[in-house]
Amino acid sequence: MLSVAEIMTAQPHTLGPDASLAQARQLMSEQHIRHIPVVDNDGQLVGVVSQRDVLAAADSSVLPDRQAHEEEERYVALSAVMTSPVQTVDESASLRGTAMHLQQNRMGCLPVTRDGKLVGIITDSDFVSIAINLMEQLEQAEPDAQDYDEGFNDGEI
Repeated sequence: MLSVAEIMTAQPHTLGPDASLAQARQLMSEQHIRHIPVVDNDGQLVGVVSQRDVLAAADSSVLPDRQAHEEEERYVALSAVMTSPVQTVDESASLRGTAMHLQQNRMGCLPVTRDGKLVGIITDSDFVSIAINLMEQLEQAEPDAQDYDEGFNDGEI
């Protein structure tokens, strides 16, 4: 059985609950990520902020002046927009069960824990990568389509 630990991103980028929306946006942009676990000063997981949360907060105030809007984001704490409490998955959980949980609950990620401590994150993108890898393996295992065409003519006798 494949486990979550085998494909998760270990030691994910995190922010604190007092970090700003602007800091989250910047981290997401720089690191090309869509989910950030939010941890307190003791390293305890207290929430998750997603790119969707950041975009929703930005859309909540329709400001024609982009600069003014970016200025506002510096004063919005993640604690105001993060998802909390957070569903998590143990690193030893099965990949299949985790994938089904993400799909059934329409979730983009699950923070991964070991003994209650954050050790990683697993996202829907991780499962897309697995699907691509499996499709490539299947394509390599299939006989070449030309092999099927040999010996046949297109209706000619």
